[in-house]
Amino acid sequence: MRDVIFNNKNNLLQLEEHFYQLVDVKEPNTFHNLFPYDQIPKIAFNDRIVPHNMPEEIWITDTTFRDGQQSRAPYTPEQIVTIYDYLNKLGGPKGKIRQSEFFLYSKKDQEAVYKCLERGYKFPEVTSWIRANKKDFQLVKDLGLRETGILVSCSDYHIFYKMHMTRKEVMNLYLSVIRECLETGVSPRCHLEDITRSDIYGFVIPFCVELMKLMDEYKIPIKIRACDTMGYGVNFPGAVIPRSVPGIIYGLTTHAGVPSELIEWHGHNDFYKAVNNSTTAWLYGASGVNCSLFGIGERTGNTPLEAMVFEYAQLRGTLDGMDTRVITELSEYFEKEIGYKQPIQTPFVGKNFNVTRAGIHADGLLKNEEIYNIFDTKKFLDRAPLVAISNTSGLAGIAYWINNYYNLSDERKVDKNSELVKMIKAWVDSQYAQGRVTALTDNEIVVQITDCCKKLNVVL
Repeated sequence: MRDVIFNNKNNLLQLEEHFYQLVDVKEPNTFHNLFPYDQIPKIAFNDRIVPHNMPEEIWITDTTFRDGQQSRAPYTPEQIVTIYDYLNKLGGPKGKIRQSEFFLYSKKDQEAVYKCLERGYKFPEVTSWIRANKKDFQLVKDLGLRETGILVSCSDYHIFYKMHMTRKEVMNLYLSVIRECLETGVSPRCHLEDITRSDIYGFVIPFCVELMKLMDEYKIPIKIRACDTMGYGVNFPGAVIPRSVPGIIYGLTTHAGVPSELIEWHGHNDFYKAVNNSTTAWLYGASGVNCSLFGIGERTGNTPLEAMVFEYAQLRGTLDGMDTRVITELSEYFEKEIGYKQPIQTPFVGKNFNVTRAGIHADGLLKNEEIYNIFDTKKFLDRAPLVAISNTSGLAGIAYWINNYYNLSDERKVDKNSELVKMIKAWVDSQYAQGRVTALTDNEIVVQITDCCKKLNVVL
């Protein structure tokens, strides 16, 4: 008979949770009812609702130099150090960007780690990603790192088809490797690859229970990173596991007994759900969400780090010292120094993220920018809202563009009745009357404004 226990978190009497043991199946459970390969994956519901369980403290961790480098040419050590400096500044004095993980495979990787450690920053803490062997564990310790990531794939797709093992065999292997890591005094971060196609209660929960036993034995933290490797996770209440993000996090905290501060969510964006799923992981009990800058990562990419900065602010009502203007600096650095060009409509960093083209919208911006701007983008991102000049911009759009481009003070601002604005509008109309279909460039408009100012004897 199960014991009735008092829950100190919600101050209610509860029946002791069921203990989940490893289910060592002979045939893999690939959930083909949810993931039929010749069809679009299915989202099923059983309407089992789990409670919100937002941790007292939440944070962001970074994988720009690990997962982010798996989809592009490697960064140079100098570029890594510069980006690391930016991450420190962005995370602020409270270290809201808590950690950043690094490869240790090559001399270049190790050089970058040494240079970042020389900075002496408390945050982001430098952590590693290594091959799971004793030699690499010792390397982590010799570098003075406290924590390392270890791959522990957890779906039957990986266990049976990739590793050609049984669940029991693979669990024993993982536990022996993690024990080796603990023997060197290094804290393991267990990357549960493909968790959204795994048997949560038949493998993941029993495995995590054993990890918690090892943690008690060695008195060294063991972190669980829940990896939505294929982007199958969903945030809908009542969705079935293994696709349910709330269900996975609830299982880890409630049934496996993993403390929130030791749980991270690592999402991919294959189904456009990376940001929502990461936020959901916070809401249901994960303290950490693992991200990469601008979402750069394998296939469709990871959860964009800059997105979670603004998700944090919306959930907490404060940025807690994070300097969001650094996001713009980082985007400019990536374009100028690394050659990475943001898609123009990318939120917060794309060229057009706060640019409007419709004339009626531009008229609203001219009257009050709060009407068509998401927040004070000048204050938080050093980017004032703009309008693009085209055949739909109208007089108001042209006036707004001039005022912002030339940063005119209130007493010098032009309005849609200005002669200068009317002259530019006539020129714009003539461009499109001649068959133009693209928006006008800043340089074209500046040349025309300069010419019109001379004719009107006006100085901007």
